[in-house]
Amino acid sequence: MSSTMVIVAGHVMVEPDQREAYLAGSLRIVEKARPAAGCLDVSIAADLIDPGRVNIFERWESQKALDTFRRRGGTGNVKLPKMLSASVLEYDVAAERPAFGKANN
Repeated sequence: MSSTMVIVAGHVMVEPDQREAYLAGSLRIVEKARPAAGCLDVSIAADLIDPGRVNIFERWESQKALDTFRRRGGTGNVKLPKMLSASVLEYDVAAERPAFGKANN
C-alpha cells in the first residue's frame, strides 16, 4: 500500500426530513475519526442549497491509515437513515499546495 495522501469526498442524498437524523448519527463517526491515527480531517455536513444532501470530506495520511480506521470499526454500529443515493469517491493525492497563495492556518 502507498503512503500517498487519500481524500474521500462526495455526497449522499437522504429524504430532506431525515437529514438532521443522518447528521446526528454521523456525529459519532466524526468523533471517532478525527483523533484516529493518520486522520488529517473529517467533515460530514449539511449542504447549503439542497435540503436532502449531506457533503462528506475526509483527508487521510495514507490508504493504510484509512483502511486501519475502517477495519477497527471506525463507523461502528451507527444507525443512519436510508440513503437515496451516494456519490463518494477516494482520491490518491500526488501533491498539495496552499489554495490562497500562502500557507493556510
